[in-house]
Amino acid sequence: MVRDAKGQRDRVVPFPMVVRVELASCLSRAKRVHERDLARGFGSVFLPEALSRKYPRADREWGWQWVFPAEHRSRDPRTQVERRHHLHETVIQRAVKQAVVDVGISRAASCHTFRHSFATHLIQDGYDIRTVQELLGHKDVKTTMIYTHVLNRAGVGVRSPADALWKSIPPASLDARLASSQPNSLPRGVPPSHQLEAGQHYEQGWSDSDDDF
Repeated sequence: MVRDAKGQRDRVVPFPMVVRVELASCLSRAKRVHERDLARGFGSVFLPEALSRKYPRADREWGWQWVFPAEHRSRDPRTQVERRHHLHETVIQRAVKQAVVDVGISRAASCHTFRHSFATHLIQDGYDIRTVQELLGHKDVKTTMIYTHVLNRAGVGVRSPADALWKSIPPASLDARLASSQPNSLPRGVPPSHQLEAGQHYEQGWSDSDDDF
């Protein structure tokens, strides 16, 4: 769950399993920072007013702390209390900008690029447009529809339905059909009267009525 995301709306997003180990390490570091703050008389975090009234001591509990805490504590302008906020967005923006330069990407890229890439890959992977709309938090599905441009490939990359039929053929039957399709072999169903020897030509007429296979 992402609280107060773009548009000040909460959103549910999928958690990438490839970062599960790294996230556990990140949480361990954040917990050590929180414990040091508590030992120094700090360690509280801002909670919405309703929660702070209902749970007056929850602001110091580990479960309410930021996953990515800021490097330094600062004074909260809303309450004038010194506490540790989350990592500022400009820190991530500068890091991404530097990474783009380091790897030599010439095109413009930013943190917002990941949002567009996320939506584009979901569309490419076949997720329906309503699911993508919900994950991105778009009010209007028309906004999400801009990502469907990746589907307009003018036939390139389209899989032939014949491939699906071919895969449904049992291996033994498939081997037989492959063998019978070779240039120097004849189908099993061709009657002897229609088979020719090398260099021989049919001298009699062959009408459709002669086909009995």
